[in-house]
Amino acid sequence: MKRDRPCLCFIGSMAGDESGNSLPMGRVMAALFKQEGFEVIVASCKVNRLLRLLDIARTLYLERSKIDILIIQVYSGLSFVIADVASWMGRVLKLPIIFHVHGGNIPSFIDRHPAWVGRVMKRASRIVAPSHYLANSLLQHGFVIALIPNVIELSRYAFVHRRKPVSRLVWLRAFHDVYNPSLAAGVLSLLNGLGIHADLVMIGPDKRDGSLGRLMDAAERQGVSQQIRIIPGIPNEQVPEYLARGDIFLNTTNIDNTPVSVIEAMACGLCIVSTNVGGIPYLLEDETDALLVPPNDPSLMAGAVQRILMEPALAGRLSENARRKAGQFDWSVIFPEWVRLFEQLMNAHGRLEA
Repeated sequence: MKRDRPCLCFIGSMAGDESGNSLPMGRVMAALFKQEGFEVIVASCKVNRLLRLLDIARTLYLERSKIDILIIQVYSGLSFVIADVASWMGRVLKLPIIFHVHGGNIPSFIDRHPAWVGRVMKRASRIVAPSHYLANSLLQHGFVIALIPNVIELSRYAFVHRRKPVSRLVWLRAFHDVYNPSLAAGVLSLLNGLGIHADLVMIGPDKRDGSLGRLMDAAERQGVSQQIRIIPGIPNEQVPEYLARGDIFLNTTNIDNTPVSVIEAMACGLCIVSTNVGGIPYLLEDETDALLVPPNDPSLMAGAVQRILMEPALAGRLSENARRKAGQFDWSVIFPEWVRLFEQLMNAHGRLEA
């Protein structure tokens, strides 16, 4: 049936606040499009992998007559099974399919499973990457890519210009080895040795791979356990409030793409110190809107924090430029790009009213 606005179906792992995790980008976008007056279907918020897959299949079958565009959130690992099953059903149902690709592990996943990824990706009407890092990687594998960045609502994040920051540090991610939370303990220890007593709030759900325990063991060994406060995953609407309590944001990850947590810190005007892995150098410019250091190097990360505390001009520049760049990810900028993509697909499939 032709209509002036498509009914959008967002498919993927949509479990968020209820399980202690931040909201996945697919669910954030679904809510934003609903606010804009689009009819939106979402599947699935089930935490269990098998129940999630069954819920997705059931939703696609029951809602098949409503759906105009299928937007599948694509991640690496076992989560790629969702993209495989959902896109197969989408092809059977003759639906336009958008693959929205996420995660810093995608390039290595493609290298390990080129035949599987290639077979599934051929089902897409369009492939969308949120970063130049992922777009370049996918282009190298022969896929045609549309680049549309991840989104935030900039107005939710109050900007404070950190001209004279103090040693209040914030870390916002899941406790998982990929994000290397134990590095933060080493940074605090080295700062103590430099005569800088810093307090660190670490916010995120425990992924139960032992990384949280290793962090606490490292903090105890290095005498900084009293300087670290652990907060479990918080509701998405509370993120700006918690970020605003700090002046310096640590991103300790070993693998990354374009993390929304970093964009949120930029929006608040925090001074960012990050590892330079994966897509981070595509997002942040060293010495301009962040200080970038090699992964797993507590000495260089502590030195970057020290510079921010000791050099007000540097801190002010990083803070101001980070907020300015965060504006590129605001919904008012990103929304028209998605609408243009939807219109192209609707016209190509004869679903748009004249």
